[in-house]
Amino acid sequence: MNKEMDKELDVLFTPWKIGNCEIKNRIVMTSMGGTSIFGWMEPHHFDKEAANFLMEKAQNNAGLILPGIAPIRNMLGGGWLYNAKHAFKQLKEFMDELHKTDTKMFIQLTAGMGRAFSVNSTMEKMVNNPFLKVLSKPIFDVERICASASATPNRWSDCVPSRPLTVEEIHEMVEAFAKTAKMCQEAGVDGVEIHAVHEGYLIDQFTMKYTNQRTDEYGGSFENRYRFPVEIVQAIKKECGKDYPVSLRYSVVSYTKGFREGALPGEDYVEAGRDMAESEKAAKYLQDAGYDMLNCDNGTYDAWYWSHPPMYMPENCNLADVEHIKQFVDIPVVAAGRMDPYVGAKSIAEGKLDAIGVARQFLADTEWVTKLMNGKEEDIRPCICCHNGCFTMAHYEGVSNDQDPSDAIHMARCAINPETMQSKKYKIVPAKKSKKIAIIGGGIGGMEVARVCAMRGHKPTIYEKSDCLGGIFIAAAAPSFKEKDRSLIEWYRREMVKLQVEVKLNTEVKDVNEIEADEVVIATGSVARRFNKLPGIERSTEACDYLLKKKEVGQNVIIVGGGLTGCEIAYDLYLQGKNPTIIEMKNDLIAIPGVCLANSSYLREFFKLHKVPVYLETAVDSITEDGVVIKCKDGTKEAIQGDDVIMSVGYLPAPLANSGNAPLVGDCKKVGNLRTVIWGAWDVAMKL
Repeated sequence: MNKEMDKELDVLFTPWKIGNCEIKNRIVMTSMGGTSIFGWMEPHHFDKEAANFLMEKAQNNAGLILPGIAPIRNMLGGGWLYNAKHAFKQLKEFMDELHKTDTKMFIQLTAGMGRAFSVNSTMEKMVNNPFLKVLSKPIFDVERICASASATPNRWSDCVPSRPLTVEEIHEMVEAFAKTAKMCQEAGVDGVEIHAVHEGYLIDQFTMKYTNQRTDEYGGSFENRYRFPVEIVQAIKKECGKDYPVSLRYSVVSYTKGFREGALPGEDYVEAGRDMAESEKAAKYLQDAGYDMLNCDNGTYDAWYWSHPPMYMPENCNLADVEHIKQFVDIPVVAAGRMDPYVGAKSIAEGKLDAIGVARQFLADTEWVTKLMNGKEEDIRPCICCHNGCFTMAHYEGVSNDQDPSDAIHMARCAINPETMQSKKYKIVPAKKSKKIAIIGGGIGGMEVARVCAMRGHKPTIYEKSDCLGGIFIAAAAPSFKEKDRSLIEWYRREMVKLQVEVKLNTEVKDVNEIEADEVVIATGSVARRFNKLPGIERSTEACDYLLKKKEVGQNVIIVGGGLTGCEIAYDLYLQGKNPTIIEMKNDLIAIPGVCLANSSYLREFFKLHKVPVYLETAVDSITEDGVVIKCKDGTKEAIQGDDVIMSVGYLPAPLANSGNAPLVGDCKKVGNLRTVIWGAWDVAMKL
């Protein structure tokens, strides 16, 4: 028997209007790169994978759906979207089906990324090698794609500075927006959203003084800087009629100090982008120009953690600013950025907001709105804001965008839900024959194998040597700011009960031959790397031992290792009022692929702001009773005082010694992250 939805959430399921377009509830699925119905990096086409994803959201009670950005001009080849007639024909058929769910959808159209385009090393070669530049230009014109309001540095690369767009190019884009919007209207799309005076993308680069040094009609004065988005909406209204809804993706405050330098929550700084005073004026100005809704957050690519908040950012981090800006407009206003439904509902009930924008939670759990409506909140698989699947654009000293090419093309996947945007590869296929599956290890990998096997019709049993399920992820989820990680562990434990997975705790298996089963899977995780030859190593504390509170630490704590775990420990210590010091051998903190810049830049800038000592390109020579002796890049040695030393220097696979031919899952095969563990668990479970 279903529970009833909490009455506090009732207001989320009341109708509202954008112009004359009525939306059935106040939950907006905001756009995510990779969910574009016209494809993303590849030439314009009707993307069936994205279409299936969007339809699932409509069938599961999203009120308004905003697919990922649709470039008005192809990244590859440079063709205009309005010429993709066949794609719009397919879109019409899709909209006819979507409207049967009573959900509405706006297509989000973008002029492009400008200096925010995530340049990688291959693209750098295309620009800087004369031969490759000429050869690649007809297919992938990096200079055109990265063109901006003015000549400015690229966010990701020093090798690809942005050139200014010509006036002729701007006019061409304005016309393309109008033509494309008309095609959307004729295909039955309920409205369009313009991307964006938001996040420091191309149009936003025109609006902000630090990225716009033009002296023509598109630069200088407030009116000139906002001319581009004004001309776009005016052209669309002229082409489609004044009643056709046009939303604007809008960042209220830029929270940007300058190129590649953001401002953290509560920081005292001088705004280089759009401050609140200008935003108050701009919001009304853009409304008066013709925009029918503001879909709001904060930030730029230089302050990316506002637009794509990691777990370190507070929940509802943009809400106060969005509530403030609503006072200056008469059109609906939506807030996005780690929005909690209860907080959003309260704001709507008080008239401070019109709807909440949610993105990544839809990746983690397609059915989360339906579950919310049915009083099944505990069944919602939580988004943990890790960016391991949806945004893996990594950047650190000495690299541009260090991202796997497949991730760049296929964004909006989910670390904890492999089925998201990968339905052809990851889907539950019933087993031809039910088998008894023994899983050695009850961490996330082991539980995911058990979950998938149970859904396929197998009978899994987990053997876990400790007294609880969760494995090393229990330690990873221990810091105060990782409440969503802890929720994920609890979700997995409930799934084991719901799926009737047999769990044998306090049961150590040393040899697979001890187990009676048709199939055995090894998911025994990893162990901490230990430098036993380091003088004084016995005086140190392993990272997991600290996180599990097996040992208390003093006021002044030295962390050896500046990877993600080490930095999160330092962050946790600082939040406790302690004094961390980080020692890292590489030339930057978190210098590893796959960690999103939104996450890593927050931590780097936090340590810089709060003057946390960070020693880069530095090795530990010995651990002493008073701290450590370090060896610097130039060979000199220095003593650093500290009460305790925490070792966070990585992990090593720890497979079962006598595992036979049993498949390995997760870190016991190769140390990775949550994504590699969960996706790998599916790879194994689907073969059993």
